[in-house]
Amino acid sequence: MSFTNRSISLSSISVPVFILAVCLSAAAQTPSPTPLASPTPTLEHEFFKNVLRDQKAIWTAPFHLHSKDARWLAPIGLGTAALISTDQQTGDEMAESTGQLNASRIVSYAGSTYGVGAVAGAFYIAGRAGHDPRARETGVLGAEALIDSAIVVTTIKEITQRTRPSGGRSRSDFFDGGSSFPSGHSIEAWSLATVIAHEYHGHPAVQIAAYGIASAVSVARFTGQKHYLSDVLVGSAMGFGIGRYVYRAHHQTKSNSGGGNEEDEETLSESRQKRSIFVSPIYSHTARAYGLAATWSF
Repeated sequence: MSFTNRSISLSSISVPVFILAVCLSAAAQTPSPTPLASPTPTLEHEFFKNVLRDQKAIWTAPFHLHSKDARWLAPIGLGTAALISTDQQTGDEMAESTGQLNASRIVSYAGSTYGVGAVAGAFYIAGRAGHDPRARETGVLGAEALIDSAIVVTTIKEITQRTRPSGGRSRSDFFDGGSSFPSGHSIEAWSLATVIAHEYHGHPAVQIAAYGIASAVSVARFTGQKHYLSDVLVGSAMGFGIGRYVYRAHHQTKSNSGGGNEEDEETLSESRQKRSIFVSPIYSHTARAYGLAATWSF
């Protein structure tokens, strides 16, 4: 398969990088503690109000950035720009391989709207039926993060209109009527996985499983020839940022490990702030290897 090489202008790169900064910077905002009314409204009761609050925080986040935010905005922005400049080449290389398409399609189901919606619903139903407040909250916040992600990714797709890898001569172009940037499956999988991982912060196996599945979905969108590497990187990063913000802004359930006190809760909160995760794509033209590398500290 051969295609005519096309150059990518700086303006094509700067727009999606700016949008990435707009969406991800909300994750840097740690909501200020507010006095809780008595009785505290349930998450279900506040669900749609919280979604509106989330959207306000996401889209106004650039006005609340600080110099320290450059430590994560800069590498992600530069990485996105670098990947966009090579997306057409890596996409063409992937188009020459078809043996992995069926497996990629199957893995992608986990990041579909039906797949992530079913997982969030299962947590909620299990929590209600089993009187497990953490599972119930996971379901509610997971659904909230998914709605936030859907709104954000739909808006950005309409703005960027990037052509998918199967777009022929106009492949990878922005503002050409496409819907490739960013990956919707990636943002949904990562937003839900992040909520689950934060809720079950004391269970490394759950965290690894959640982030592992989300990473597999992101890789599958590239190997399935549905998205470019920059699409899945931006989608994954935005999903993580949205899920993290939703949890920090609306988490109510206390740790049920037993014997906890106010000092323990403060220590736990500080520990959460030190946790971090960074996802980066891997592609080697020589070795014909591809994937995502996830590095985190807990």
